Amino acid sequence: MNRKTNRRWLVTGLLAVMLTTTGCQRHTLYHHYEHTPLTAWEKSDTLFFAVRKMTDRAVIRRDVELRISDRYPYQQLCLVVEQTTLPSRFMRRDTLNCRLTDPEGEMLGKGVTLYQKTFHLPDISLNEGDSLAIKVHHAMKRQSLPGIADVGILLKAY
Repeated sequence: MNRKTNRRWLVTGLLAVMLTTTGCQRHTLYHHYEHTPLTAWEKSDTLFFAVRKMTDRAVIRRDVELRISDRYPYQQLCLVVEQTTLPSRFMRRDTLNCRLTDPEGEMLGKGVTLYQKTFHLPDISLNEGDSLAIKVHHAMKRQSLPGIADVGILLKAY
């Protein structure tokens, strides 16, 4: 092969790699945390998240992010995530069982005094003009839970 042919193959290969890696990237549509008192997140304290209207149709990856201290007394946390798509008023309810410690009781996730952990919910499809109203509350037997600092919602479009 001559130099010109080698150069073409190199350029073609680089373009293919670039298209492959950028074609599957997601961009963040929404990322917000709501604070909860570290002393106790009450069962009746529902957290609200309002997501603005979509500018395009997209498949959305949904994640719930938690920041927790080692004062949290359990290995798991059960969350209920209720999502209403507007203007259709379609409601979806997901129950998320979040494992927060390993079998020995050590906190999972990244951090030193607060540990951050991310939990995935099933992907959804949204149309242009749709917006979301999201509510999150815990579904534990105990009324008040110490050690939970923040609950976040992260939405990324494919």
